[in-house]
Amino acid sequence: MPVITEITDLKKIYKRRTPKMFYDYAESGSWTEQTFRENTSDFDKIYLRQRVATDMTGRGTATKMIGEDVAMPVALAPVGLTGMQCADGEIKAAKAAEKFGVPYTLSTMSICSIEDVAEHTTKPFWFQVYTLKDLDFMGRLFERARAANCSAIVITVDLQLMGQRHKDLKNGLSAPPKLTVKSIANMMTKVHWGLGMLGTKRRFFGNIVGHAHGVSDPSSLSSWTAQAFDQSLDWKRIAEFKKMWGGKVILKGILDVEDAKMAAKVGVDAIIVSNHGGRQLDGAISSIRALGPILDAVGDKVEVHLDSGIRSGQDVLKAMAMGAKGTYIGRAYTYGLGAMGEAGVTKALEVIHKELDLSMALCGRKSVEGLDRGVLQVPKGFSGNWE
Repeated sequence: MPVITEITDLKKIYKRRTPKMFYDYAESGSWTEQTFRENTSDFDKIYLRQRVATDMTGRGTATKMIGEDVAMPVALAPVGLTGMQCADGEIKAAKAAEKFGVPYTLSTMSICSIEDVAEHTTKPFWFQVYTLKDLDFMGRLFERARAANCSAIVITVDLQLMGQRHKDLKNGLSAPPKLTVKSIANMMTKVHWGLGMLGTKRRFFGNIVGHAHGVSDPSSLSSWTAQAFDQSLDWKRIAEFKKMWGGKVILKGILDVEDAKMAAKVGVDAIIVSNHGGRQLDGAISSIRALGPILDAVGDKVEVHLDSGIRSGQDVLKAMAMGAKGTYIGRAYTYGLGAMGEAGVTKALEVIHKELDLSMALCGRKSVEGLDRGVLQVPKGFSGNWE
């Protein structure tokens, strides 16, 4: 087993062990992938200020996200098809997150169902929903999430329609996947992955098949997904979903100050500054660039989190020092899951935690609450000096 010291180490193993179709699904963005690339590269433009001769004993990374205790300000983001990266992937990721002490967010487009994850965990997790046309299905999703003791709903607001992702189209990655001779041949070379999939009964979209009207089997899923997303979504509908749920609500997919202001008016518990990992509007700015102006506009009115581009504990530190109250990892934990299952997700969390702890100390801070702009050197115009 190679020595794993950074997320990139897990990514290399993940690429070897996972079918190309599912590796490309995770490791891609829309169109030219400019936004996908800049989500990570823009973090490199922010520098840290090293400080010395400061007592660094008694450090801690624990804090709160939407009032919940977390071991570090990192949640596992909702990732569709997680159960195709590794057999029973959602269950394994949720178990790793629970043991580590960070939130896990289950995607509506998961392979394992809400009930599957609830059965294998003991603490509440978060559940992500899309803004779908089918109000009956949405209502029953909320009921199932309540029955599973989910402590928050994450509403994705930046997917009224699907961005074009070239690799997915070329690979036949859809719901359900369109298998080809080439993709099947590639899957046959991934022996560890294949044995895992043969050993599980969970291979289809557990939250949808058998629950959505007219979707009784995987073959009827594609027509449902093609027309499920609500292109007429507006803020009134978001408010209705908030009322329908009745508990804590996080809005995921805010990238503009005006949208952040509208989200604050709706009265949600938190917003996630996110561009869907660069998978929706290519050419949009990175999440870390968008963060500052949004914090300036609504940071005193609503809890602001950040998603998209985080691959290290230093990225977490930079986002928190900018003023975020929490961050999310998607690809970083997916690499670990595909590489080593539950142990790989745990390793990804350990790597990020160690980087956060050591970097925080070298910046002269002992706690997450002590992080502020004083530990950063941010380039002038970083958040934009637009005409």
